[in-house]
Amino acid sequence: MHRISPIPLDSQSFAAFGDVLEATGKHRIAINEGTTVRFHDLAKIDVEKDGGKPIVNIFRGTPYPFPLTIRMMEKHPFGSQLFMPLEPFEYLVAVAEAKQKVEVEDVVIFACSPKQGVNFRPGVWHHPLLVLSEKQDFLVIDRGGEGINLIEQELAVPIVIDL
Repeated sequence: MHRISPIPLDSQSFAAFGDVLEATGKHRIAINEGTTVRFHDLAKIDVEKDGGKPIVNIFRGTPYPFPLTIRMMEKHPFGSQLFMPLEPFEYLVAVAEAKQKVEVEDVVIFACSPKQGVNFRPGVWHHPLLVLSEKQDFLVIDRGGEGINLIEQELAVPIVIDL
């Protein structure tokens, strides 16, 4: 069994895997007569390969039992996948770089605040939703279209997440 402790999510640490969405940073635009601040162009939605199109979903995640153990990872080779929490709860993200196969040593666990979303680049390995305390809804922008856009892989050894 392999053990990993989460690290705080920030855009620099997550850059190899995709984008972090949060209402901070330099891309702020005042709109609507100054009554609204637009945090502009936060993520690259990449879903058009082989005729794909963006689809908008709500995913409802249910907590895994503790101790939190992951046994598999998945990836989407034809499109990015964006998750933005709709509930005020922290959650975790498990990722590994876009390679042919995922190795346990390559997995990184991020602790995410309820005000942070993530956008996985195409082919980035990740675990399905890792909610911690209650059922949690996420707005998800995903790829719709032809082709098999989901590859799953069992890990060589399980990973226990130390919280």
